[in-house]
Amino acid sequence: MMKAVAICLAMLPMASVAQQATSGSGGDLRILDKVNGEVTDLTMAVGESRRVGHLNITMEDCRYPSANPSGDAFAALNIWYRDDNAPVFTGWLVASSPALYAMEHPRYDVWVLRCSTS
Repeated sequence: MMKAVAICLAMLPMASVAQQATSGSGGDLRILDKVNGEVTDLTMAVGESRRVGHLNITMEDCRYPSANPSGDAFAALNIWYRDDNAPVFTGWLVASSPALYAMEHPRYDVWVLRCSTS
């Protein structure tokens, strides 16, 4: 028990550093249409909505590590397919781990590439 507590306490400084992030002005996404193999790179501003193929994408936020602006990117997105009322994806996509919170859709894959730092 004491060993587990010591390990958890030793990890606290790393956890606080990992959680410090800065919101960017926007970000870059990559969209793959799995039916026709078309890849589209898209630059969006935070709060912007765009249509790509049958997807409507809104970027709510894009964050990057404060200590390493070229580091990992995290984008909060809302994605709708065609004119459906319910989104097919709502949440955060992580650039370094695209499968962690992946949008599961039979036709499209969406990845965040990076956030704008200026």
